[in-house]
Amino acid sequence: MGAFNDKVYEAVRQIPYGCVSTYGDIARAIGQPRKALFVGFAMRSSDDPDAVPCHRVVYKDGSIYAHDENGEPSVQKRMLMKEGVPFVDDDHVDMAACHWTPGSSDRIGRPIDIDWEAEMAE
Repeated sequence: MGAFNDKVYEAVRQIPYGCVSTYGDIARAIGQPRKALFVGFAMRSSDDPDAVPCHRVVYKDGSIYAHDENGEPSVQKRMLMKEGVPFVDDDHVDMAACHWTPGSSDRIGRPIDIDWEAEMAE
């Protein structure tokens, strides 16, 4: 894997058991706040689910792939349920109860190690 994926996997390994983080959280944690989509690509290319708990990374609204193509609960959902992650409905984890954000944050929840003015400039 490349250096980007290695950073992603290191951040994902820090997500505590029974908690979830978002693709955007992980992107910000590694200093690449506009690369949430690439975090998703890294999750899909991980070949060791025991070493990298990819199932703990969800969309910012808490949504997951709840069912597989056969209508059965997805592997992600089964793994999260096994860890005791609460759900608000079939497709969304309870972010208020189990959202974990890596690193330090400013008063409005943004990581402090990013130059936000430069990052958000057009």
